[in-house]
This record gives sequence, C-alpha cells and structure tokens, in this order.
Amino acid sequence: MKKQFGYRCEYCEGTVRARRVEREAFKHKSGFVILEKVTIGVCDQCGNRYYSADVLKRVHAIATGKVKPKRTQRVPVAHAV
Repeated sequence: MKKQFGYRCEYCEGTVRARRVEREAFKHKSGFVILEKVTIGVCDQCGNRYYSADVLKRVHAIATGKVKPKRTQRVPVAHAV
C-alpha cells in the first residue's frame, strides 16, 4: 500500500507532500463538489495534486446525495468568448 504522503510524484522527480487547503473543487459525474479545509497531496516541484481514497469517497457521497453538504453555493456559468 502506498503511504499517504512523502512518495515520488508520478510526473516528475518531486515529492508529494501534505498540504491543507482552504478550498478544493472536484468534478464528479453528478456535478461539482467543493471541500473546505481538506488535506491533499501536492508535488513540491510540479504542483500535481493527489487525493486520498477517503477524500474521493467523501466527494462521491456528497455528489450522489448520500451525505448532505454543509451548504450549497451557486456557480456562474457563461459561454467562452
């Protein structure tokens, strides 16, 4: 089993380190979910983001309605110019 953080990035020679972010948006087939104050993995060289299975399960549960979100926000949508 791969350890949570401290492993080599799959895209460069960097190391994936834990980072707590205020807000991270996820695209799900059922829509978008934003998690706040979540710990993710971020490569210290290229910035690629990595998510634990627990985080992705939480996103899925919220997107499919199994877990109620804390709040819902409207997102503006527009056509590209």
